[in-house]
Amino acid sequence: MTQTVKTRSGRVLVLPTPAEDAAIATGIAADPDTYEVSATEFKQMRRPGRPMGSGTKTQITLRLDTDLVEKFKATGPGWQTNINAALRDAVVHGMVKA
Repeated sequence: MTQTVKTRSGRVLVLPTPAEDAAIATGIAADPDTYEVSATEFKQMRRPGRPMGSGTKTQITLRLDTDLVEKFKATGPGWQTNINAALRDAVVHGMVKA
């Protein structure tokens, strides 16, 4: 019979059977680049969190024209920073009164 566990987020995980668990343990033991962590090591592990913000920016919700956002997104990663730079440039050059 298949054993499952429901997580706090609502996901249902299927647990391995004893035979599958034994095969996994055998694979771990045979791999020289890995090892099974002890219970103490496992307790010390924690999921890396999101990095702290710089503290110099304020998160806001802003509605922009779709075509404008698509043009910035097309520039690739960092498109939100590019929007920030464009706005700053407009303020510095007097195009926008701040």
